[in-house]
Amino acid sequence: MKILITGGAGFIGSHVVRRFVKNYPNYSIFNLDKLTYAGNLENLKDIEHSSNYKFLKGDIVDEAFVFEIFKDFSFDGVIHLAAESHVDRSIKDPLAFVRTNVIGTVNLLNAAREFWEKDKVDKRFYHVSTDEVYGSLGIEGLFTETTSYNPNSPYSASKASSDHFVRAYGETYDLPYVISNCSNNYGPYHFPEKLIPLFINNIIHNKPLPVYGDGKYTRDWLFVEDHARAIDLIFHKGKNTETYNIGGYNEWQNIDLVRLLCNLMDSKLKRPTGSSEKLITYVTDRPGHDLRYAIDANKITEELGWTPSVTFEEGLSQTIDWFLKNKPWLDNITSGEYMDYYNRQYQQ
Repeated sequence: MKILITGGAGFIGSHVVRRFVKNYPNYSIFNLDKLTYAGNLENLKDIEHSSNYKFLKGDIVDEAFVFEIFKDFSFDGVIHLAAESHVDRSIKDPLAFVRTNVIGTVNLLNAAREFWEKDKVDKRFYHVSTDEVYGSLGIEGLFTETTSYNPNSPYSASKASSDHFVRAYGETYDLPYVISNCSNNYGPYHFPEKLIPLFINNIIHNKPLPVYGDGKYTRDWLFVEDHARAIDLIFHKGKNTETYNIGGYNEWQNIDLVRLLCNLMDSKLKRPTGSSEKLITYVTDRPGHDLRYAIDANKITEELGWTPSVTFEEGLSQTIDWFLKNKPWLDNITSGEYMDYYNRQYQQ
């Protein structure tokens, strides 16, 4: 099989690329990434010379480019992860999210539709989405695959739109597709603008830990390698036109998560207990902040046999250990020096 993985140099995408390259040596894996601020080829240095791996630099918003690579490489499958994904950034620049998450997705759908029109056997368009499309939960209840969409930020609205386009292409053009909606991911290679890697980095440097509002916003956390394993299962064994929710069964209020992180960091850095908690700083809440997300993952468990492999405490401890052992990666990603690596590798 020839599989195009979009956003493969990003956080989740790099774990998916690595898994497919290592686990399926008979596949040809094509990693398409624009290499924006969150795309980093250093995430894939361990597999970059693999015979079944090829990196493609490009933008899914560029329709001509998308059609060109479909023509050149005859992909059998697409795993679409490329997206603008940070809520705070979407509030400041909504159109960037419309361009990448909506127009970019439609460009990929159009290319798949055209090049698979005569032979749809064993073809699959896998669209990776988020639980944020469902909006906000109260103190009880879970998101299921049939929960009505109710996005509350420009980011989640753009992802909801892309989900609808994928389903519409399946219905209108008989395009073979699957969709998954996942909860908050964490783990190695996470770009340090998101909560966990940001706070790990700030604790290392004794910087303030900015907590929104009262810190009682609740999220379900999923270890990124468990997500990559779920994507693998859905791509190979999921049913066409189906949606699968992927959750970690790990609900945490932000403030409780931050305190756990502080305690673990104090222990691993051999600092006095409570040192990192003193860095917690409450800041003005962001607009449209959803109170709670929580995923019901029974469907993927019952149909495909997937369950999380680690508890949140275990996964968080592994994540901290990785960041502490890879400080040069963290320093490079926060300084932008990783672009020098790309230029050295590809002479551009």
